[in-house]
Amino acid sequence: MIRGIAFPALAALLLAGCASVPHVAPQVAQVEPSALGLGSGPAAPIADDWWSAFGDPQLDRLVAMGLAGNPDLDSALARVRAAQAQVEAANGELLPSVNGSVQLSRAHIAERLLPPPIGGSTGNMGIAVASLGWDLDLFGRHHDLLRQAAMSAQAARLDAAAARLAIAVSIAQTYVGLAEAERQIAVADGFVRTRQQALALVHDRIRSQLASQFDLTQAETLVAEAQQARIRAVRQRDVLVHALAALVGRGADFYAEIGAPALALAQPPAVPAALPADLLARRPDLLAGQARIDAAMQGRRAAAAAFLPDISISALAGLTTIGLENFFKGSAVSAMGGGGISLPIFEGGKLRAQYRGATADLDLAVASYNKSVLGAVHEAADSITNVQAADADVAAQAAIVNGLRETVRLDRVRVDSGLGSRLDAIESGFRLLEAEQALAGLQAQALARRIQLIAALGGGFDPAAPLQAAAAKGEPQS
Repeated sequence: MIRGIAFPALAALLLAGCASVPHVAPQVAQVEPSALGLGSGPAAPIADDWWSAFGDPQLDRLVAMGLAGNPDLDSALARVRAAQAQVEAANGELLPSVNGSVQLSRAHIAERLLPPPIGGSTGNMGIAVASLGWDLDLFGRHHDLLRQAAMSAQAARLDAAAARLAIAVSIAQTYVGLAEAERQIAVADGFVRTRQQALALVHDRIRSQLASQFDLTQAETLVAEAQQARIRAVRQRDVLVHALAALVGRGADFYAEIGAPALALAQPPAVPAALPADLLARRPDLLAGQARIDAAMQGRRAAAAAFLPDISISALAGLTTIGLENFFKGSAVSAMGGGGISLPIFEGGKLRAQYRGATADLDLAVASYNKSVLGAVHEAADSITNVQAADADVAAQAAIVNGLRETVRLDRVRVDSGLGSRLDAIESGFRLLEAEQALAGLQAQALARRIQLIAALGGGFDPAAPLQAAAAKGEPQS
């Protein structure tokens, strides 16, 4: 009769626990790829070591050093290790726990507790206990927390991949800037030489009384401007050398080891010309955002499971004696075991608040992901447009340079034949050097635009790599 009453009562308690979960739905929907115009574009064929396409061994070496010793990457990897520790801690909650303790003490036992001769005596007491506890997790709360920790660790690994991409991009862009600075120094040297030639010609004309002091002052000013342009280009080169050393985790001792770049500004590598269909699956930062959504979903499930009963089993065995001489006798042995059910009945609204907070965390993760996705599509589309515009700008400037080179050649022919002025030839040389300076800047900009596009497309990131690395380490997967 008692058993017939107890089981329905227990079932009613369990149902009461299940019924208390609040009806709070997520408010933010995840953006669909089909709404972004990514449904039919081609894949983006970018190599894992995309920087090697620039054909400069020194750049390859600097990127390798940066990926091995950059402080930002060290921080990202530390976060990965911390997240993995959380996974291991969550996994430990699913396993039985065994603890042991030994206590030795000297005590006076009151006669009111035990009759003489034990009562009223003073003696040694020994207690040795081993206990076992195991939460059966029948409703999956700890499994949900484990999956949440695993997805958070996956997000941390993807953050590290995004950090690697950012470091490689920063090094490559800085290196392109260094190549431009070296080219500008060479162009400035040409400016200095031609303007010094013009100054020498003005001196000759003054001696022949064919020029004035005004002409001399103007020529000297032009020389000073050319020298100033070279000073600025050298300063820019030195600053970029310092930046490269910092990016690879080195200091002033490394400056002398960075030589002039060998990459060809006029030979940019090929990049995709349209938005790829796999954009969202290529970028590690977007995949990290998706992992955080999955983690938030698991956290919400765990918050819902907190309303359900918690069933566990426990056992205890040990030795307890008064007087150490009896410690290892059979009469000192004590043991107990059993199971337990705990059910939240009144928590002052704490569990409901936790569930609402977990739902808000999910909305926050989805909103952050949506913002990142829209920004990524915008960034990639702009980068493609910028690459195409930069290439057209370079082509137009190259045509200008070729035309000025022909003008310089013809002016030299005219001077050699006595039909033209040396000043006219020098002036056309000035214009050519200025055009070459502009061309070098535009070519460097075209390379930098390509690097920006590579970054916007996720570089050569392999989405399966973090999962394969985690599997190789035996980490839990969702």
